Amino acid sequence: MTATKGQFFKKTASIRNDKATTTDSLAKSIVAAENTAREKKTEALRALRLQQEATEELKADKPAKEKKKAVRRSSV
Repeated sequence: MTATKGQFFKKTASIRNDKATTTDSLAKSIVAAENTAREKKTEALRALRLQQEATEELKADKPAKEKKKAVRRSSV
């Protein structure tokens, strides 16, 4: 078996690259978690808004009682 350069001089990732990769992956996971939370909050608020609009429409559909107009009587 012949010795090759790759057997003796394997490239290892430097500590800087490891830290950068770790930081990058953590930052991406934090951003993804924040996006997910924001989307859930948006969906919940949208559902509440639609529910509120539906109840307001039901209230608006009910006919309001007509007020009787005051009759002016002339003094004769």
